[in-house]
Amino acid sequence: MPSEQRLAAVDLGSNSFRLEIGVIEHQEFVRTDYIKEAVRQGGGLDENRDLTPEAMQSGWNCLARFGERLAGFKRNQVRAVATQTLREARNRDVFLARATKVLGFPIDVVSGREEARLIFQGVANKLAESDEKRLVIDIGGRSTELALGHGLQARKMESYRVGSLVWSQRYFPDGVLSPKHFQKAQVAAAAVLEGATNVYQSANWERAYGSAGTVGAIGDILVQAGWAANRIDRDGLEWLLDALVTAQQVERIKLPGLREDRRPILAGGLSVLRALFDLLHIDSIEIAQGGLRHGLICDMLGERDATSDLRDTTVERLASKFQVDAAHARRVGEVATALYRQLYPVPPNGQRVQWDRALRKLRWAAQLHEIGSHISHSDYHKHGAYILDNADALGFAVAETHRLGILVLGHRGKLRKIELELDDEGLRMQLAALRLAVILCHARRDPDIQDMVLSRDASGMLKLIYPSAWALKYPQSAYLLQEEVVAWQKTNWTLDAREGKL
Repeated sequence: MPSEQRLAAVDLGSNSFRLEIGVIEHQEFVRTDYIKEAVRQGGGLDENRDLTPEAMQSGWNCLARFGERLAGFKRNQVRAVATQTLREARNRDVFLARATKVLGFPIDVVSGREEARLIFQGVANKLAESDEKRLVIDIGGRSTELALGHGLQARKMESYRVGSLVWSQRYFPDGVLSPKHFQKAQVAAAAVLEGATNVYQSANWERAYGSAGTVGAIGDILVQAGWAANRIDRDGLEWLLDALVTAQQVERIKLPGLREDRRPILAGGLSVLRALFDLLHIDSIEIAQGGLRHGLICDMLGERDATSDLRDTTVERLASKFQVDAAHARRVGEVATALYRQLYPVPPNGQRVQWDRALRKLRWAAQLHEIGSHISHSDYHKHGAYILDNADALGFAVAETHRLGILVLGHRGKLRKIELELDDEGLRMQLAALRLAVILCHARRDPDIQDMVLSRDASGMLKLIYPSAWALKYPQSAYLLQEEVVAWQKTNWTLDAREGKL
């Protein structure tokens, strides 16, 4: 079967790492392979929120095995994401540097809301077509995601720092399963989740679904005990609570349908689910087949349609929310991409995807380069970078919004503030094109760049040639270009801007 028909999704969860592989048949994804390993990385954060060496090694070992299975896959056929544990880990960059190498593919750390969107999308695409209003719940190891929407579209999404692994460690550390321990765990979970009561209350949805993890584990136990399949209700939760309290200790839990890797974290997950039932007035939830991995697959299938990208909509919403001058942002974007095309002419078809991505990201940076002006015109580039580093930007990985933030931060002023980032040639060339575009558009009108030529040499140094007549006609622009030359001289890279014959 042609490799182009294969897709794979990798989910680096707090409890388990999962790999799903499948093929595209009649525009549908059909699973051919599934691997799950209980890595428990979420339990490997120390008191300083650093991953321990043991937790990192366990993750690397698992990803190396996944990487062997993914041999032969192309980059655009695999999507790997990490969730709450790596959102929290202060040393995540250390882990990800090696993890990316052993897996063989980039790993994106997604925000909590982006995770919730992907989960909803994965669940909805596994359900029968319907316009019903849906609540989707996913209780993971260190976080719980809630998403509200209808059809295939999530409208409200949130992530809360409460999960089966962390709650089991915190409220059942000695393995004792007493009513008192459960009460404390549920009250604490309710305190964290209380903010969900208004948006996610039962009046706003018609049916609730539970995805993966805790919900799936509890569902497996209940069906083995004679309860209805694919459904969890309040009576079932109360029966399970009684069963755990009767067991008294985690190691004494003996329930048909309970996987061994779920035993140590079942009590924490049950406490969180019972808190959600009470807070949101849930009578029952249906166990969904889809989840995060399926949401990733849906995104990859969507990316094959070049006209549709959620990130375009997200950028437009951010620009509108922060009242960006749309006409000027468009102008800067057009000039920046025109200059970038001079640095990197249209490549052969085999390299076109990466080139298109670089151009799109440059346009997004141009569209958002003044986003911080809504806060203050003074140092607006710093405000803009802060917004992008902290925004829940749907469709974007955390690293993507950080890179956009670097471009926004560096589009004006001294370059020392991003000096380390300049070693990345791709980013450096995008930044140069953006900075030059901002200079040439300084009068907030369409500039005359028809006879300008921007080039780079083999060592990555830049040269901009413009006609003498242009410099005479636009003296302020010519002056600003010479200021830009000085700015680059203070880095390891140079820009030569001068009059010359074309």
